[in-house]
Amino acid sequence: MFKCLRYHRRHPSHFVNLKTAVFTGSFDPFTVGHDDIVRRALPLFDRIIIGVGYNEHKQYMQPTEQRCETIRGYYSDEPRVEVQAYNDLTVDFCARVGARYIIKGVRSMKDFEYESDMAEVNRRLSGVETVCLFATPELAHVSSSVVRELIHFGKDVSELLPMKPKKKEDYQ
Repeated sequence: MFKCLRYHRRHPSHFVNLKTAVFTGSFDPFTVGHDDIVRRALPLFDRIIIGVGYNEHKQYMQPTEQRCETIRGYYSDEPRVEVQAYNDLTVDFCARVGARYIIKGVRSMKDFEYESDMAEVNRRLSGVETVCLFATPELAHVSSSVVRELIHFGKDVSELLPMKPKKKEDYQ
């Protein structure tokens, strides 16, 4: 039926039999809410590519590569998760990486209405389907903009950011 494919960082054609999804955003910073969506999406897909968006007209707290490296650290023990930067349309990113699905986290009706419109545009442009996962209620208040604001005023945001991954030595 399906071939068992190994997870290699290769051209998208190597992943033809895999259900590949992208989870995109600026992730400035990547929060516990983002992490919750990725971990809940893992059972649904064979491969998830976290696309860290870059817009030259936007000012970020951290450079794109630093955001990518931080997120890679959170998933260093999960071979099904990759992290890549991109600066074009999400549907073009999907085509480049061989993804047929876009994962979106939805915190509110406002988010749902926006994501519903975007899902329709993306589907019409490319046939890519959008899968919405609703925020876990206790994380629905968490957003990157709230975290940035708290950081700006010197507040502790450790509960709003994923825990740093443990080193292998910590497991032994």
